[in-house]
Amino acid sequence: MDYLDQHKPSAINAEVATGRQEQEVKAMVFMAKQFPRDENAALEKILKSCERPTLAKSAMYEYPRGGQKVIGPSIRLAETIAQSWGNIDFGVTELEQRGGESTVMSYAWDLETNTRQTKVFAQKHERKAGGRIDKLTDPRDIYELVANNGARRVRACILGIIPGDIIEAAVEKCQETMAKSIGSGDKLQEAINKILDSFSAFGVTKEMVEKFCGCKAEAFTQKDAVRLGGVYTSLKDGMSKPQQYFDMGKPKTEQPAETKLDKELHNGIK
Repeated sequence: MDYLDQHKPSAINAEVATGRQEQEVKAMVFMAKQFPRDENAALEKILKSCERPTLAKSAMYEYPRGGQKVIGPSIRLAETIAQSWGNIDFGVTELEQRGGESTVMSYAWDLETNTRQTKVFAQKHERKAGGRIDKLTDPRDIYELVANNGARRVRACILGIIPGDIIEAAVEKCQETMAKSIGSGDKLQEAINKILDSFSAFGVTKEMVEKFCGCKAEAFTQKDAVRLGGVYTSLKDGMSKPQQYFDMGKPKTEQPAETKLDKELHNGIK
């Protein structure tokens, strides 16, 4: 039995899977053409979703770049907008896994207009933690790493095919919802305390946050709370690192162990 005979079942299965996928894509495009989106209704649905405090809380991210502050929709908000806009296919596909890295494609496709955004990237199977690089071998760890990094690129793809004014309207609505949800007085202070607690997971202390905002936590306003929420979302989604916002201080270096000669010199023994 030659090589082709041995691998014929696998080749047939691959061909069948490819054919099935082509039929599914054709069906999706056909349905999109048959039932086009009502843009006004879609926008209303998006804005309605943005009235939910749970979504608004994680809707924005903020990170510094080139001495300026960059603010934009988070991964969660981008996904919500795409789902409500309708007739959009988006996701992450692992194209290949070899040599300790994965070749991955993130994409977003408007089935009505045939507008498509794709981003292909190589993801090494390693994670930086505590100043060192750990190689990943567990399939679950690799899957989560690829999915997390792919999601950030899916966000960019979605924002590339949704009209800009729709994105801006959703962002503005989320900011309004956050301001209402945070409130004032004791309610504002409670929200700020929760935000400060959430930063502890990244090694960020209350004093670091106060230095970042330029005042004591007791003087934080709604605007400060909304801004800190965007910073936290950026850290949680892996868009940035704590050192980009906060003065984390220099890591402590271990002092070398004192040698026998050092002790003798210290004691004046020649």
